[in-house]
Amino acid sequence: MAARAAKFVSLPALLRKRRGWRRAGKTVVFTNGIFDLLHRGHVEYLAEAKRQGDILIVGMNSDTSARKLKGRGRPINKLADRAAVLAGLAAVDYIVPFGGPTPIQLITAIRPEVLVKGSEYRKADIVGAAEVESWGGTVARVRMRRGKSTTALVQKIGRLVSADVIADGS
Repeated sequence: MAARAAKFVSLPALLRKRRGWRRAGKTVVFTNGIFDLLHRGHVEYLAEAKRQGDILIVGMNSDTSARKLKGRGRPINKLADRAAVLAGLAAVDYIVPFGGPTPIQLITAIRPEVLVKGSEYRKADIVGAAEVESWGGTVARVRMRRGKSTTALVQKIGRLVSADVIADGS
């Protein structure tokens, strides 16, 4: 459990580690998301992101940020719970929270060599892409598994709950 907790770090702690990785010539990869209900699409996406370099850092939206993006009732899981689940994945090296609508402050502070987002984003629309390329980094778009999303899971659960309520006559 301590190893998982050690993956959830503050930005200042992460930046101290970053200096050592830079000296060691490590390639740092950054991606971000809410990761509310972890599913196969997330696992495959993060594994592919990790293959882009040596250290995978995941910026995770705070609860307030996630709510503003996804609406009332979201996130389903609180930040600490989402981070604990994500930290259990071998592909994820570090998780750092952010409270804004985008992770641009994290990206410019960490200065990753590779920025990864899903293929549903056009490169021109990826937050931080221009900045990463300005310091010689690259932007990778990873293919997303069709039909696998937290929103789809939430909708499916809602339909199942509604069907059970109707079937029970409640």
